[in-house]
Amino acid sequence: MTALRDFQAEIEQAQSRALAKQPVRGSSKDTNADRLSADPVTAPADGSLPSQATDPAAPFIEEDDVLNFLLNGDYESARNSLASLLTRWRGECIFRIGARPPASTLFSGEPVDNASGWTGTSLGEDHIGKAILVVEKVVADIGAMVRAAFDPNKAHILPISVGVRFVPCRWLTSSSRSPASPPSCRRRFYPEVRCAVVGNVDSGKSTTLGVLTRGTLDDGRGRARIALFRHKHELETGRTSSVGMEVSFFPVIYYPSLPFPQILGFTASGVPVLPGRADGQDPDTARLDKLGWQEIAARSAKIISFSDLAGHERYLKTTLYGLTSGAPSCVILMVGGNAGLIGMSKEHLAITLALNVPVIVCITKIDMTPPNVLSETLKQVTKILKSPGCRKMPVFVKSTEIVTELVGVFAQNKLCPIFRLSNVTGEGLDYLRTFLNLLQPSEYDCQTFAVDHPLEYSITEVWSVPYVGTVVNGILNSGRVKTGDAILFGPDANGHFQSTVIRSMQRKRADVFSAEAGQCVSLALKRVKRVSVRKGMVIVHKSDGPPGATRRFEGQVLILYHNTTMQPNYQAMLHCGAVRQTVRIVSLDHPQGVLRTGDRATVVFEFISRPEYIKVGMKLLFREGKTKASGIYTSYHRSADTNSNCQGLGVITQLLG
Repeated sequence: MTALRDFQAEIEQAQSRALAKQPVRGSSKDTNADRLSADPVTAPADGSLPSQATDPAAPFIEEDDVLNFLLNGDYESARNSLASLLTRWRGECIFRIGARPPASTLFSGEPVDNASGWTGTSLGEDHIGKAILVVEKVVADIGAMVRAAFDPNKAHILPISVGVRFVPCRWLTSSSRSPASPPSCRRRFYPEVRCAVVGNVDSGKSTTLGVLTRGTLDDGRGRARIALFRHKHELETGRTSSVGMEVSFFPVIYYPSLPFPQILGFTASGVPVLPGRADGQDPDTARLDKLGWQEIAARSAKIISFSDLAGHERYLKTTLYGLTSGAPSCVILMVGGNAGLIGMSKEHLAITLALNVPVIVCITKIDMTPPNVLSETLKQVTKILKSPGCRKMPVFVKSTEIVTELVGVFAQNKLCPIFRLSNVTGEGLDYLRTFLNLLQPSEYDCQTFAVDHPLEYSITEVWSVPYVGTVVNGILNSGRVKTGDAILFGPDANGHFQSTVIRSMQRKRADVFSAEAGQCVSLALKRVKRVSVRKGMVIVHKSDGPPGATRRFEGQVLILYHNTTMQPNYQAMLHCGAVRQTVRIVSLDHPQGVLRTGDRATVVFEFISRPEYIKVGMKLLFREGKTKASGIYTSYHRSADTNSNCQGLGVITQLLG
């Protein structure tokens, strides 16, 4: 395990070096002023979202500073300090009022009454209630809204956690403090959190998503999940076989099989946006009763996008593609309380760890699971998470206090939140919704999505839409794009790129004029045939010139599991972002000339069908059956027998065996 940990550290260092070496756009057309003025919807004005950049000379503001200003009656300083906090956290932050127990004691589940190491200022219930009222008054002046994480009137020794979220003035309606804006301008700017939902067959993935996004409990027979299925055979078998994501540009009249929304919106005050309907409706009525993406986006200040991935072994290829191409901020692993962590759940956990994506575990069906069986399931999950292959510290979420303390540190500190859920009784669902509401938006990860770098857009889906033309969906890995930009897309089978223009853009089925790194957006391409575009292609600005396509790449590989040996001409499936293609081993540098489980060597790979666009720093998965490895591109390899700019490399690393 020491070798695996060292290899993982090398992977992280190589990715950091690759990101630092990427060119930064310096042309005048990419300045912040031009970018913001190009899209009137996101242009800053009074009440707009604070910029990511902060003044280096400004003092570092802490929560206790704001609280001291409030207690001393210095509302002006408190307002400025709170605005500084919101600027630092890009529009939303958690503000705690009262004394805080040590996080280690809180996460361990031990009593905190007599624990040592409390921080913050201790306040009585009356003072806490008054402090919340003062905070509401102060944040209203800067165009934000607050919501207490739990009821301050309840007798509790822990602090009150107050969520503060910035509200652009264009969101406010006529009943708010600012005049209403046109409907077309009220649904454009919303941060998004992408979550992938995985787990074994019959672990409750689709049912849980149906309950979360629709707000109605399940009847114990799967009524909540029917609105998420896309195909007839999914309705008949109850098993998801596709990546459950809805797309833009599609008129429902032409595409009746599209999935219904799998997004969960939260208002600026943290209230989930759910369709209002009564319980007891028959399944057909429940399937038709929904909120459209446009309506959810118009009413939300933050959106959680779920990818409902398949749990059956035969659909592992589809699940892998959803995990690698969707760039999720976190993975929600569903574990049936009556079955435990079995089958494909272990495979999904292994893949998630290989991609270094934070994991959230949800134990479902606790209402129907006998206590002794549920206890064994919890012990099994805890044992696996603490194993050397995972190295995660499980934290059982039993209160809102744990949620607010855990949400900001679980990814960095290798913590794994565990929620115990019942989709029939609703137990634990409020904790999960609060956790999702407080997650950091995906586009705020500046280390992964660099706005100041050249445009790079990965194509994950392609359609031909009537009266629109060819439409692609994907994620902006870097840079910015707007309607009317001249772009290049490719590579094709010969490694070449073709030029076109962006006709229009949509996010969550709402028209937008621009998008930037980290956002998922659909693009309508002008005068492009459907057969000319495929999954795995990239889009770049025409002014940047076509990038190089890779046919061969080399790297340092570590094989985690293989039942026999690997040697030259061995073939396997490679997953790298939106790229999914078979590769073969051209040569390998190993004393024995073959690779077995645990071996590490320098290997040269070659794509079988066509060259692909891959760059330094991209993670990958390499599998064939149960042969697994993961890694990152770190250097270039040039081959004399290819016509394209053969560049790339591969490093394959840790995966749970």
